[in-house]
Order: sequence, then structure tokens, then C-alpha cells
Amino acid sequence: MLINSKPEILAPAGDTPAFLAAMAAGADAIYLGLKHFSARMQAQNFSLTELSRLTELAHSENRRVYIALNTLLKPSDPLPAGRLLARIARFSPECLPDALIIQDPGVGLIARQAGYSGELHFSTIANVTHTKALAIAQNMGASRVILPRELSIDEVKTVAAACPSDLELEFFVHGALCWCVSGRCWWSSYMGGKSGLRGRCVQPCRRVYKQKGKEGRFFSCFDLSLGPLTKTLLDIPQLSSWKIEGRKKGPHYVFYVVTAYKMLRDNPDDPQARKEAEAILSMALGRQTTKARFLPQGQLDPTRNPTHTQVGAEQTSSGLFCGRLKMEDDPSQTQFKKGKLKKGERPQDIKVARFILSPRFNLIPQDYLRIGYEDEPWHATQSVSKVLPKGGTLTFTIPRHKWPKNGTPVFLIDRKEPELMALLKDWNIKLDKFKGEAPEDVDFRLDMPSVARSEKRYEIYLQANIPQGKATRRALRSNSFMGLWLGPKPLQELSRTLFGRISWWLPPVIWPNEEDRWALLISNAIRSGARHFVCNSQWQRAFFPTGDAKPEGLSLSLGPFVNLANAFSLQSMADLGFERAVISPELAQEDVLSLPHQSPLPLGIVLSGFFPMGISRHTLDPLKAGELFASPKKEAFWSRRYGENTWIYPAWPLDLTEKRNELEKAGYSFFVHFEENIPKELEVQRTSSFNWDIELL
Repeated sequence: MLINSKPEILAPAGDTPAFLAAMAAGADAIYLGLKHFSARMQAQNFSLTELSRLTELAHSENRRVYIALNTLLKPSDPLPAGRLLARIARFSPECLPDALIIQDPGVGLIARQAGYSGELHFSTIANVTHTKALAIAQNMGASRVILPRELSIDEVKTVAAACPSDLELEFFVHGALCWCVSGRCWWSSYMGGKSGLRGRCVQPCRRVYKQKGKEGRFFSCFDLSLGPLTKTLLDIPQLSSWKIEGRKKGPHYVFYVVTAYKMLRDNPDDPQARKEAEAILSMALGRQTTKARFLPQGQLDPTRNPTHTQVGAEQTSSGLFCGRLKMEDDPSQTQFKKGKLKKGERPQDIKVARFILSPRFNLIPQDYLRIGYEDEPWHATQSVSKVLPKGGTLTFTIPRHKWPKNGTPVFLIDRKEPELMALLKDWNIKLDKFKGEAPEDVDFRLDMPSVARSEKRYEIYLQANIPQGKATRRALRSNSFMGLWLGPKPLQELSRTLFGRISWWLPPVIWPNEEDRWALLISNAIRSGARHFVCNSQWQRAFFPTGDAKPEGLSLSLGPFVNLANAFSLQSMADLGFERAVISPELAQEDVLSLPHQSPLPLGIVLSGFFPMGISRHTLDPLKAGELFASPKKEAFWSRRYGENTWIYPAWPLDLTEKRNELEKAGYSFFVHFEENIPKELEVQRTSSFNWDIELL
């Protein structure tokens, strides 16, 4: 536990060079992923032998190592995850990592069965967003909670003031930002089964979108960089860790960023140190930077540079802008004019062209360059083979099918300076002294939770607005509930005689500045006769009375936004007092049908309706809410602003109604229908089965 000491600098590592760069720069702790169950599966990640060697090296230098085991676990994952943890638990103390970073609270139950005795840190993907959540997280075994990136400094202080005395907090100070709230994004998964919750995100938010003449990367965020503003975090004793994002980054980035933040932490009042740190960060090869929502008076849109007014027009690609490409000559026209075309050859038959770059700064051998953006057809990468001075000429020979537009930007995305390479060589020599451990497979068995059964079946029709007529009458039928989003308006306008027959839904995210208001709304609803509530975060359990104070008939369920997908996550929810749960909507058919046979809670599923692809605290300026916008592939979407959050919807609804009989036979006891107010211009032409028919990666 690090409370009341100087905050640690926590560095990312996606491979061994990045790990050693963090060590060389003086990081206090390093977090990394393994070959499985990591939320950055595109990173190289580590084997158990590599993990043990690196941990032993780190411990010999009085540094700490954390394993990010922070993915959503499918129904078949708990046993292999348990076996992995059982092997790690058998490491000697010198090689045993200090903590697990987890998204799924069920992983904590699995880890303890496996014999792992280290700390549990709840990932930012676990969505601990308000103060009442902290005590529950601690009771579930957490020794540290990683706060959302969307909090302002005032909100960080509010959360810290309410933090239990022996619980630590961790906060991101630098690195990539997602437009959606961590743990509340299904965008990549809905577009093809590559789940961000399982470390496979393809970043559809980075693409160009259009709406009625407006075009831009409206969801593509700059990198967070608090820089000298981290001084304001130093007087928060519960905030024990400054976290740097970047497990897909190279050693250059890791070394530079760790060096800069160590300098800012250790010399907060030194103007020269601040100036040097800012210069170092400018060369870290990240994106343009933003303070996002950190300063409450700023509340900046993270997709926009504050010095510009046009949202989404600027580049938000990773790397240092190096210059723009220019075609040396159009080869088809040049050869046509000079009469150099071969017999029968046409100008369009020319297969290659030369493009030139005049860099804005010196390039050195092994500099790694990226041409354009990842979603463009000419996107490519290339290494530099020799020293090239600022203003020199670098030539690219590019085949016709990859010809970029004139003016396409080029970015420096990785660099291997001789000085850094020499440092890494020295640290490799140190690492060679440690052979590591590779425990063999163990005879490990999981004690599975008891399985719940429920014969009662019913529907929940979740309304976007206060319903009238037919929709209201649903609340009077024995096999259905009218679902309503809890808020002041329905509490004021609906008859109290209906309150006990309504399924009251809480939002997927509650922020610190909303906490008191939600506590009052829930209290008023209960006092008015409401008894059936659906929490869309497990932490919302803290808003409801327990024990003798619990009203008769009070029933708490969990909604689909909690991402429940395996027996152990469901068991952890049963331990909190929840009575039933809606499963994660992104599971594939095999997972969906197998889960009721393992679940300690009666299960429901979203059967139809417009389920959001993502939820964000940021506003969507300049796109207009309620109007369609389109991706480069002509896919249509729309947005709504609900309270503090923006919801993004696909223009085609989820529909599993044809699977109803299979789901009932599998054991599902209730079915949810999302009834949303769709844009007037939207003509629904297709539906989606989400990942039912494809494998969830």
C-alpha cells in the first residue's frame, strides 16, 4: 500500500524493450499484459517465463509489477483464467507480480481460488465513477481503484475525500483517450465481434463521419497530457499512482513520458524542470494533446485543439508530424509526354510512382514512419535507412494502388536513438542475470457457483419517454413490466398506483456531481412505492438500503450495461444482493445458450430494440443530436443526449426475437425490449443479431 507516500509513476509495457525503457527512466511500477485475458491484445504481451524474469528484475530494483487481467470473461474462460492464475500463484516471492488489474469482479473470486494472494486493482473499465462505489469495491477485495479519465480535478478530490482510509486511487495523467466511457463501449463489437472489452477494439471512433455537409473525425480524441497540471494532484494523499497509458507504444515513448512525469513529480515548483518536462513530452511521439475535462472551467472537447474552432478537422493520429508527401511527377503524364511508354502501354498502366518528403526535423536510421491515417487506403509504414537532415529529401516508391493524395501527412511513430539503445542494452545485461520461472500446468479445479433456476417468465418494455395508453397498460399485466428510466418527470407525472408494477432503470454511468441527486431520486421513488429497480452498474447497489432498513418487496436486478458474461461475475453480483441479471448483449450464440446452465442468478437478455453502441460524457459538437450521420461505409448512426451523457446508436436495431424459443429452453426467464425514440428520417431497413452468428473475439 502506497497511501501517504509520493505517488508512483506507473508505466506501460507491451514488450520487453518497453519494460526495460520504463526501468531505465525510473518508473516506480510497470503494468503489462499476458498472452491471454489482456485488454490490449494487439500488444506483443508476455509469456509466464518472461513475466517472472521481468518481475524478478523489477523487485531487485525495488519496483513493482502489475498484471492487467482486465478483459471480459466469457462463460468458457474462468477455468483457463484460473489455471493461468494458479501457475502465477506458484511463483517464488521474488517473481510474483504485486497486483492484478481486473475489469470483471469475478476474476477476484477466481484468483483467490487459484491461490493468488497479491493485490486486486479495479480497472477503469470496471467503471467506478462515484464515491458510494468505493466501499463496495473495497468489500469486493479491491486495494486500489483506477478512476475514469473523464473526471475533473475537483471530482478527483471529491472522490478522494470519500475514499476509505486503506483504499488507494490511481489516475491517468497521460496517454490515449477513448471518446466513450471505459466499460461502456460496444462500438467495435457491434460492427463485427471485435470487442473492446476483450482487448480487440478496431477503433471505429477514429474514422471520418459525415452529417449534412459536415465531415470529420468527430469522435477521434487527442491524447490526454496533464503535464505540469499534475502538481494539483500532489496534495491528494489517497491518489497513490499516476498512470501512463500506452501498452502498444515503443520504448521511446515509454522512456520519454516516464522521464517527464518523474521530473514533474519530483520538482513541482521548479520552472526549469517544468520547461524541460514539457519539451520531453513534445517529443514522445503521441498525438496532439488535450487536458480534456480535467480543468472544470475548461471542459474542453477532447477531439478539438482549443486554439481552433473546427471540430474533427485536425489529425488525431499517433506520432510526431513530420511533413507532407508530394508526388515527384505524375509518371503516366511524364512518360506520355516524353514518348517513353512501351508499345501498347497506356498512361494508367504505370505501376509505381515516386513521392518525396521534406522532413521538418532530422531523421535518423531506424526511425519508423507512418503515411496517412489507418483508415485510408494508402496507409503504410516505412523505416528510415540513413541520416536525413531537416529539409532534406526522402523518396518513397509507392505502387499505384497505394498512391496517396498529394499533401498526405507523414508521422514519426517510433525512434531508436543510439543513447536509448545503449541504455536498453545495459538493462538487458541486468535482465540476463535472471532466468525466471515457468511453473508447469497444475491440477486445478474451480468450485463453480450453484446454479439458479426460475420458471417465471416475463417481458420488460423499456420506454424512452413516459408512455401513455397501450404502453401503460402493460404494467397491469402479470407477465410484463413497463420499464422506465428513473428521473424527476416520471416520479411527478405517473400515478403512484403504478409504481410497484414498473421496472425502474438507472443510467449506465453516474458521475460524482450527480450522486446526491440520484440518491434523492431513488429515495423518493422507494417512498412512493417503487420496488423493482434495474442497476446498470454494480456500484449502484450502494444507493439502496440493506438489512432492517430495506423496504419489503425491494428487488434489485442488473441491466445489460454491466457486461455480465460468466458464472463468477454473476456470483459476485449475487453476493452483493442482486436477485437477477441481464447478460452482456455482445455474447455469441454458444456463450448465450450456455450461461444459464452455470449462473447463480436468474438471467434475462435484451431481445430487441436500439441498444447503444457507446456512451460518452463528452458532447457531440458540431453534429446534431437526433439526426443521422454516416461512416465511410455508408453505415448510419444517430445520437441522443441524456443527462450528463451522449448515447450513440446504430440505425439498425438488435433483434433476437426469432431466437426466443431457444433462449427459453436454455433457461432465460425474462426478456427486455428497448423502445427508443428514433429520428424521423430513419427508415429501418435491417436488423442485427449482434454477435449471435459470429465468434466474439
